[in-house]
Amino acid sequence: MVQEIYIIDDDDSSILIFRELFKNDPEYKFISVKTEQIDIALKNIPSLIVINEDAIDRDVVDLCRKIRKDEDNTITPVIVVSSKSHKEHRIKILQESVEYFIKKPVDEQYLYFTVKNLNRLLASNRRVSPLTGLPGNVQIHAELKKRISREEAFSVLYLDLDNFKAYNDVYGFLKGDHIIEFTAETIINSVHSDELANSFVGHIGGDDFIAIVPGTNCEELCQNILSYFDSNVTRFFTKQDLEKGYIEVANRKGIIEQFPLTSLSIGVVVVDEGRFNNILEIGEVGAQVKHAAKSVMGSSYAIDKRKI
Repeated sequence: MVQEIYIIDDDDSSILIFRELFKNDPEYKFISVKTEQIDIALKNIPSLIVINEDAIDRDVVDLCRKIRKDEDNTITPVIVVSSKSHKEHRIKILQESVEYFIKKPVDEQYLYFTVKNLNRLLASNRRVSPLTGLPGNVQIHAELKKRISREEAFSVLYLDLDNFKAYNDVYGFLKGDHIIEFTAETIINSVHSDELANSFVGHIGGDDFIAIVPGTNCEELCQNILSYFDSNVTRFFTKQDLEKGYIEVANRKGIIEQFPLTSLSIGVVVVDEGRFNNILEIGEVGAQVKHAAKSVMGSSYAIDKRKI
């Protein structure tokens, strides 16, 4: 994937330096941006922004503030390169959530590895769910592959909220996010216990989670997760909906439909030594057993214990 990096200066004095510095790194593309073009440039959401303060006619603090307040670039890293290196000036810039201030004259190797490492860190962070802070699909796949290669026995829990779309339709996405955060906390607190060392919890996306735990006996874990979830998820509903035991949602034709309150389903795949050759096979069985759990009304779990 090509990393677009914007070099902000008004005299093009920096762009040639960066292109020469990264001539052997085709995954990096450097684009020169004038300060008057900043509004247009920010719409493209670059991977990184480098500001050459000595080559712009605009106050650098105001420019950094504008970048950081742009809704699409709140996490876009910013590097300021400048000969104005007195402490008060540097602090003012860093107070605008700028990641790095590099003092001139610039050591080219230092600049090169700063850009490389900052992009590596950002790429790593993008693999993590911004809502729950849990590892995403890249780490999930790596964890499963690692355990298969070690030929160790473990269990994979696929967890999914029931009737979550209906909840979002009634209560809104913000409160829906709160339930997802609560679900993540419930799973983490149950899985990361003293008895379950070497466990892993990931966020597949949306309302789908995964837990990987050592051993093949996880019935008690499933029961604990569902018990805590059902006892505490009630706080996300109004008193009226709790008394009714369901929520009402108008479908596309305007007809009111009733949906049970949000519950949690868990499909478990027991991975005995040598049972699976790859993570795709685990995922296929996981989809089947999770479907079985979701076919039961309310919070439930189903465990696939088939042998080779």
